[in-house]
Amino acid sequence: MEKLKNFLGKSYVWLVMLFFYVPIIYVCVFSFNESKSLTRFTGFSLQWYQKMFESRTIMEAIYYTVAIAVIATIVSTVVGTITAIGLSKSRKIVRDVVLQINDLPMMNPDIVTAIGFMLLFTSLHIEKGFMTILLAHIAFCIPYVILSVMPRLRQLDDNLAEAALDLGCTPVQALTKVIIPQLKTGIVSGALIAFTMSFDDFVISFFTSGSGINTIAIYVYSSIKRINPTINALSTIIVLIVTVVLIVVNVVPMIKDKKLKEGK
Repeated sequence: MEKLKNFLGKSYVWLVMLFFYVPIIYVCVFSFNESKSLTRFTGFSLQWYQKMFESRTIMEAIYYTVAIAVIATIVSTVVGTITAIGLSKSRKIVRDVVLQINDLPMMNPDIVTAIGFMLLFTSLHIEKGFMTILLAHIAFCIPYVILSVMPRLRQLDDNLAEAALDLGCTPVQALTKVIIPQLKTGIVSGALIAFTMSFDDFVISFFTSGSGINTIAIYVYSSIKRINPTINALSTIIVLIVTVVLIVVNVVPMIKDKKLKEGK
């Protein structure tokens, strides 16, 4: 009976892994197909990668996507971290109310948030474009940063900042040299989540974008009605970059910890 449970458990894990990774592998393999077929591999070719890099539309979509994601991540991480630190020193009732409000953008369906931003920009007569997408992305990324930093703040000693001030630090030095280094893991986690949410977003970007502004998600959506193998090439490059980033983020700290232990 125990062996059967173990077998079923392992089988379930493998089925889940196949469900998640087979489509990704499929896309990567057919990005090297010499024909447009998405069902029959006719031969190895890099032509779709070449066409992707030669396409001005795709390059602009990549530029706008990365630029918006990077700027939104930086701004939301700074604002979210400062807000979380301020909330940790606020009265409990104020902190609870703000955190409840902070949860609303994450609990709301994207379509509701997107329509809300669209109506806001329209009512203020703001022309939709790069800035409207950026503002919308910053707004919905900040709650994720706050949510990532707050648990780390709860683990800190309440007297840490006061001890730094007593030892001669200015308020700014206490914040930058004592508090923030202790929050590093929470800040990095929040920044990664913010970047991922911004880079991956479609619905909010679609409703807040203007003419001539395309992100990768919007470009892919506009191309789904026709066979476009360059999307496979673009997807493969994104998968490769994400894989490298995950390896760096997870492996580098392990190597550093190993060296520290060996040094001891």
